[in-house]
Amino acid sequence: MTITTKDTDNTLRTVTASGGQAEPGVPGRFSGSWLREQLIRHAMVVVMVLIIAYFSYRSAQFGTLENWQTIAIAAAPFALIALGQTLVILTGGIDLSVGSVIAVSAMAAAATVKDHPERLLLAVLVAAFVGLLAGSINGLLVARLNVPPFIATLGMLTTASGFAYVIGNGAPINGLPPNFGSIANSTVFGIEVPVLVMIAGILVLAVVMSRTSYGMRVYAVGGNRAAAELAGIKVPRVLFSVYAISGLLAGLSGVILASRVISGPPDLGTAYELDAIAAVVIGGASLMGGRGTVWGTALGLLLIQTLNNGLDLLVVPEYWQNVIKGGLIVTAVAVDVWATRRRS
Repeated sequence: MTITTKDTDNTLRTVTASGGQAEPGVPGRFSGSWLREQLIRHAMVVVMVLIIAYFSYRSAQFGTLENWQTIAIAAAPFALIALGQTLVILTGGIDLSVGSVIAVSAMAAAATVKDHPERLLLAVLVAAFVGLLAGSINGLLVARLNVPPFIATLGMLTTASGFAYVIGNGAPINGLPPNFGSIANSTVFGIEVPVLVMIAGILVLAVVMSRTSYGMRVYAVGGNRAAAELAGIKVPRVLFSVYAISGLLAGLSGVILASRVISGPPDLGTAYELDAIAAVVIGGASLMGGRGTVWGTALGLLLIQTLNNGLDLLVVPEYWQNVIKGGLIVTAVAVDVWATRRRS
């Protein structure tokens, strides 16, 4: 049993039944202060539960297994770019180019498979290489030439978008072989391949960021770059790597999306970077760097995709969907800033 009291100087203390005393300022468990702290700490989980409850009440179709499969399939390509964006944001940067990298990678994959209909693996490798190349250029600009991430990736956004149209001579690449669709539309043990790729990506990156020295270095660079350099961390190498990985994952996302529609639209991926950034921020990452988790990004992504799906089922106009998502992003950042100040 615990009793929460205040001293004469208004310091909050928790006293046990045996007469022991907790540390000053630490709220008793299950007290009102403790409950508020938990609600703040897990605000996005609470929001997620409320959203699921609301849409389940409004639509009988929402809670079905088929609809959750639809949400998972829709989330898979976004998950890849959101994971890459997580690494970049953890270092205090941002990657605005992932949407255009998706487009140019998809076009490169479509052009490859049109010339070599039976070589699907080659198409995947080409898309991955194009994404890796674009990300590496971003990394060189940021890490070696000290170009601000916003400017470097904004330039790549425009350049990659232009190359996407160059590859298709200003038009989509159609007439692709039907087997190209097997990349994104095949199943393994009844689960779609993109969903398996998403799950694998989340698990692998979660382990890397929490259990390896590389993850520690990424957090260190984002938390305090000067201190990281003094600790012997090769900051340019870490910065280069996160942008290269972000580009690689965008390339894989591009080939998945192109395979899903069995064509190469040059405008594929437009504004996808906004949803990726939103997923990371809603998941609790700080745009200043040094704070955030892969699991938080996964939760933020699931929240956004669930919200999109539920609003579609309720036939909410797209412009109102954008208003709601924008408000959710601003609210998430505001809560995060307020909670951080409160903890400080």
